[in-house]
Amino acid sequence: MVELEKEVLPLPPRYRFRDLLLGDWQADERVQVEFYVNENTFKERLKLFFIKNQRSSLRVRLFNFSLKLLSCLLYIIRVLLDDPQEGRGGCWGCPRQNHSAHHLNKFDWTPIIWVNRPLPLWGLQVLVALISFLETMLLVYLGYKGNLWEQVLRVPFMLEMMNTAPFLITVFWPPLRNLFIPVFLNCWLAKHALENMINDLHRAIQRTHSAMFNQVLILVCTLVCLMFTCICGIQHLERAGNNLTLFDSLYFCIVTFSTVGFGDVTPKIWPSQLLVVIMICVALIVLPIQFEQLVFLWMERQKSGGNYSRYRAQTEKHVVLCVSSLKIDLLMDFLNEFYAHPRLQDYYVVILCPTEMDVAVRRVLQIPLWSQRVIFLQGSALKDQDLMRAKMDDAEACFILSNRFEGDRIAADHQTILRAWAVKDFAPNCPLYVQILKPENKFHIKFADHVVCEEEFKYAMLALNCVCPATSTLITLLIHTSRGQTAPMEPFKPRPSAWQPLSRDGPASPEQWQRMYSRCSANEVYHVRLEDSKFLGQYQGKSFTYASFHAHKRYGVCLIGVCREDKNNILLNPGPCHILASSDTCFYINISKEENSAFIFRQQEHLHQSRRAPPAYHGLTRLPVHSIIASMGTVAMDLPDSGSSPDSADGTTLGLPADPMGTEKRHSIAPVLEVVDAIPSPTFDLLSDQSEDEATHSDDDSAASSTWVKGYPTNSPYIGSSPTLCHLVQEKIPFCCLRLDKSCHHYPYEDARAYHFQNKLIIVSAERAANGLYNFIVPLRAYYRPRKELNPIVLLLENTPETHFLEAICWFPLVYYMVGSIDNLDDLLRCGVTFAANMVVVDKESSMIADEDYMADAKTIVNVQTLFRLFPGLNIITELTHPANMRFMQFKAKDRYALALSKLEKKERENGSNLVFMFRLPFAAGKVFSVSMLDTLLYQSFVKDYMISITRLLLGLDSMPGSGFLCALKVTEDDLWIRSYGRLYQKLCSSTGDIPIGIYRTESHLFSAAEPQVSVSVEDYEDTREPRDALICRLGPRDSTGSDQAEQPLLRRKSMQWARRLSRKGGRRPSKTAAERISQQRLTLYRRSERQELSALVKTRMKHLGLSAAGYMDMMDHGNTLSYILLNPSPDTRLEINDVVYLIRPDPLTLVSASSPSRKASVSRSEDLKDSTHL
Repeated sequence: MVELEKEVLPLPPRYRFRDLLLGDWQADERVQVEFYVNENTFKERLKLFFIKNQRSSLRVRLFNFSLKLLSCLLYIIRVLLDDPQEGRGGCWGCPRQNHSAHHLNKFDWTPIIWVNRPLPLWGLQVLVALISFLETMLLVYLGYKGNLWEQVLRVPFMLEMMNTAPFLITVFWPPLRNLFIPVFLNCWLAKHALENMINDLHRAIQRTHSAMFNQVLILVCTLVCLMFTCICGIQHLERAGNNLTLFDSLYFCIVTFSTVGFGDVTPKIWPSQLLVVIMICVALIVLPIQFEQLVFLWMERQKSGGNYSRYRAQTEKHVVLCVSSLKIDLLMDFLNEFYAHPRLQDYYVVILCPTEMDVAVRRVLQIPLWSQRVIFLQGSALKDQDLMRAKMDDAEACFILSNRFEGDRIAADHQTILRAWAVKDFAPNCPLYVQILKPENKFHIKFADHVVCEEEFKYAMLALNCVCPATSTLITLLIHTSRGQTAPMEPFKPRPSAWQPLSRDGPASPEQWQRMYSRCSANEVYHVRLEDSKFLGQYQGKSFTYASFHAHKRYGVCLIGVCREDKNNILLNPGPCHILASSDTCFYINISKEENSAFIFRQQEHLHQSRRAPPAYHGLTRLPVHSIIASMGTVAMDLPDSGSSPDSADGTTLGLPADPMGTEKRHSIAPVLEVVDAIPSPTFDLLSDQSEDEATHSDDDSAASSTWVKGYPTNSPYIGSSPTLCHLVQEKIPFCCLRLDKSCHHYPYEDARAYHFQNKLIIVSAERAANGLYNFIVPLRAYYRPRKELNPIVLLLENTPETHFLEAICWFPLVYYMVGSIDNLDDLLRCGVTFAANMVVVDKESSMIADEDYMADAKTIVNVQTLFRLFPGLNIITELTHPANMRFMQFKAKDRYALALSKLEKKERENGSNLVFMFRLPFAAGKVFSVSMLDTLLYQSFVKDYMISITRLLLGLDSMPGSGFLCALKVTEDDLWIRSYGRLYQKLCSSTGDIPIGIYRTESHLFSAAEPQVSVSVEDYEDTREPRDALICRLGPRDSTGSDQAEQPLLRRKSMQWARRLSRKGGRRPSKTAAERISQQRLTLYRRSERQELSALVKTRMKHLGLSAAGYMDMMDHGNTLSYILLNPSPDTRLEINDVVYLIRPDPLTLVSASSPSRKASVSRSEDLKDSTHL
């Protein structure tokens, strides 16, 4: 090894790295090297010009195509100049001969071999042949690669030699100038040149060509060449027979190939007959192959959808919908919501999907309503070719939706992110509307114009459902376009008063609650500039609450928010401190936007009624506005023509309905001031130390709440969460204390009852601790919620949460988790279901995929039904994957009322309603929610770009300084003196600055049973609500045992009294034997109802777990009630007890900063409003 190392010589100086750095290599001689793309030879240069260069090759092929067409044209001219009546000549210079003396049965080949060719025509044909021959030989030379026979035996080369070599021979041998040469075969060479020319054309202009176009071109060229060959061949061969002209030959070929065969023109000699047979055989072989390829390409084109033409993209407006998998429900939701807006009727929808259409989607897109406006393209958004097909750069907007039915939702989000990036790279100016599933992936698409994160909205909506009942239904009604649809009723029938008794005319006549609910559900959010508004323009320079109250009183318009011209932030109910400016953009809730409204002042009626009573509201309640909006006409609004200014004292109060008894106490309501200096608001208490609230708690709770502070959460489970001021603990809670069912050295408790919570629980059942659960906790721990009203939150998780999620929730008070499932009764009892206020059941991600459509919710529905049977009094809020499955919630097989609602839903579907399930009792009551309802929020943002921001503010996902929040107020018996919704509106605006937007009403209802039964269980008692005595008389003594715990003592006492009477009359009762006792127990168990069995099961499990059954008895009370939402009702709507009023309360921090000196006075002035506020 040493010797070998000595033999290695050092590198020359110019290859040393040290010399390279020092610059010594520059002293050496430099050698210039030239690189050539092609070899610098004559052949390579010719090949570059004729073959390789796209543009020059295109010119050469175009010239070749023109030569072939010219040769065919010269052949036709030669045929037309050939007079059949003249003698048929032979060779050039030979005397003309008359062949009429030949026998008719003999065949003469002379007319077929020789033709009459004028000298000028011969010269032109020779020139064309010479050019074609030289070009062909040059291309053979350039294409030669060592195998000459490969070039010579090609069909185009042989046809070229057949049509050009004889003409060159006639130059040197003149007698052959009249020799027949089949020049018409050049049509096939022209077809070949045309195909090559089309390919070079697409290569030269750098555009992808359609295979369908090429195949159609080949088919047409093949048909033309076959016909031309047959016409020319028959005409020439019949020179020895019938002397057919070109037109006669054309007529014969058309009749023959169309299989008509009149027989008036037929070939007479066998060569022409043989040619006809050959051509028919060729046609039968070639044409079916061409047609098969054409049909195959057509079917593939139908699957892929073809292209959206550039001309249509430049002259018409279209949007692109990018999805990974197109489902019929997704498609119909998008189309119904998108085309619900009148100004979008002329838009086209281009669907870009990588998968093929299924049968249901194909059937829908064939409907004339959609076939003219919806274009399906099969392709990927990651390919520029497919984006070019969809004309993405000319699109008005691009909607990118995630596949929520994907097994791996994170992978589905990754696909959505890549699609958004690809679209933004291809069309930077195209507005993007993106739907994302996981909140942790939201920051990747911040560049999108509008983003809807499914889990963010879902969990926030479910959380608000626990404190503001039916928030999910409220938001769903707001973000859906109603089209002015109402319940199936007479469209011009006057609306009955709010206090009229419910109608029980049967399923054909909708009930009162359905009419009110349907009419109010048509309200939507609109915007208008204040100086351009007919509703709000007169309130310029007035306070926001003043404008909101008077706009609702006069026009039925609910003003909820405003946006300054110099700011992009929307503020919901900025409070009485906000003074409206002419440049402000106002957001209001109304049945229609004011551009479609007109005013009708009834002066005579007002003058006639002003002497009798104060003017009452006669606005939206008397007109069929929904039917008028459906046709996009003008909404006529009856307005009271007040003689005085709206600013007068008479205009600040609403007319109070007369009390027929005259015994009700009248309270005073302060007028709403135009501009306020001091703001009396009980919401100031939310920012105090709340010592008065904590004084009512136990010592443990007081000690615990004293460690609470208001601040911003330090740890967020994902990037992009909006900061919200919340109730937090000063020191982080240990992870061991977050586990509810496991004791630790800090707390020795193992079930929820041992904690002795003051408020009822909120239990959330989920498969795993997703990051979206953070948005469930934040709205329930917001700073504006009083400490005494905070409900403990228990997360019932099937999988153990990860550490980063525990780090995020350990700073919130009264938040626990437990590993378990709602399938297990023991887990439910340990987590405190018996004294829970709400049970939220989140749809499982693993069950969103099912082999059969709509079966993804099967497990969730059955589990919720079991919960409903075990705990009838528990308020269960369920999330479903498919909205159509909500008809199975709290399902009762023999319920006529549910059957009537099902028929009503079918009628709504036939009428094309966007919310066919709106009359289902679980949806109307806010007991069920489907995340697919949020899809319309993204679709509606195309027309109303502010809807996402307003929805986030309502749900508490964004906390804008100065913007209000959504809360609820419960109407108690002490509040019924207010009487009407309009007076409540005035009371709230004048005292607290709150803006009411709707009512959640609960009514007692008599559900009719399906059919009379001999044996009725306790569930039937609850459904029918018949009097107990009448029910016992009808059932008889055998079926008198019931399942209701309240009825058992009464029935037992009556049976004991009856037994004592018999004992007095009959003497001493004989003792029972063991067999009789067993028989009596068996009979008792047989007669036991289902409710008793379920109660016994729950009590047994609670006894086994060491839990008290006292709370379970309270959950057995389940009244037959129905609940629904009245969104922006009319001012004359009468308030009822237990009504929950939705409020948008102003930001307490803003109010405190605006009027801190008058805080004590404001609190004292607000004591006259006695209400129960649930936040």
